Amino acid sequence: MNIMRERRLRGAIPSQRAVAEALGVQESSVSKWERGVSKPRADKLPIIAKLYGCTIEELLTSND
Repeated sequence: MNIMRERRLRGAIPSQRAVAEALGVQESSVSKWERGVSKPRADKLPIIAKLYGCTIEELLTSND
């Protein structure tokens, strides 16, 4: 999920907290996704892709 961190740091999303609030998850979950420790549930992928302005495929194939 490296693409998530890269896009957030480039200003697409202001903070992990903003992502967590938009998705209805814990901020620690977003941190784990960005670090590659865990992956989001499949039902969250369309929302994440829209939030970050990328495709689901890009989320799934990004290298950690």
